Amino acid sequence: MKSFFDEFKKFALRGNAIDLAVGVVIGAAFNAITSSLVANIITPPLSLLTRGINFADLAIAIPNTDATIQYGLFIQAIITFFITAFALFLLVKMINKLVAKAKKDEEEGKGEPAAKSAELLVLEEIRDSLKKDREVA
Repeated sequence: MKSFFDEFKKFALRGNAIDLAVGVVIGAAFNAITSSLVANIITPPLSLLTRGINFADLAIAIPNTDATIQYGLFIQAIITFFITAFALFLLVKMINKLVAKAKKDEEEGKGEPAAKSAELLVLEEIRDSLKKDREVA
């Protein structure tokens, strides 16, 4: 039984599992933000364009039943999807710019070697002198 828990602990604390858990939590939070963006900011101006139609209220009643086909909620889900995809596109684009800038800064930093200290210059001269003495001998 102990080996089972050790194996579970090893699995649960593996980097990939933790990264996945963090991604799921951030994804859920991002979903809440996107849903709020659609419901509270995007949909009201869209309702002005559609003359006050509330997508959530759009439905077709099925005759002789209490059931309805709520196609308005489906339309709203599609709008949410496109806004989420666009927001992710912008986020990835911004991250790619930051990564490219960091790489450029790193490459520029490599091009300029740091100035050698006086002690290092003296030690290099001694090393070179010792190499010459060994070659002559």
